[in-house]
Amino acid sequence: MRHTDFAPLFRSTIGFDRLAQLIDASGGFDNEVTYPPYNIERTGDSEYRITMAVAGFAQSELKIDAKESLLTVRGEKAPETAERKYLHRGIATRNFERRFQLADYVEVKSAALSDGILSISLVRNLPERMKPRSVPISIDGAAAADSFKQIEAAV
Repeated sequence: MRHTDFAPLFRSTIGFDRLAQLIDASGGFDNEVTYPPYNIERTGDSEYRITMAVAGFAQSELKIDAKESLLTVRGEKAPETAERKYLHRGIATRNFERRFQLADYVEVKSAALSDGILSISLVRNLPERMKPRSVPISIDGAAAADSFKQIEAAV
């Protein structure tokens, strides 16, 4: 595993230390289990969808938890009551737990199960203080807004 030096990045950015830690920690994800298969897609400017193939799982056997910046999807298959003799078993119905690290302000909007596909919709809701805004420029030490006369008083 290679360690990356983020010192040049820190010279021109502020507050990205958490991002650097996440990138550093991502080196350990190569050994992660690949079941069940999933897709992550961007469906809009601030909307995302995780699609997981969960064939053989009922809605009652799936659980989705969102806590802070971690989304966890669990599948716990109920034990089969009937004894079956498979000639070939290609549909894996083993228990699983898949975790997704969410960026700041990303929230789970909804989840749906259809035809063995679990779809989880996510949306990024930036607070008003995080959205772009104009900053007034001072004129001779006073704010530009202070240089205008008030015509009416708010009642």
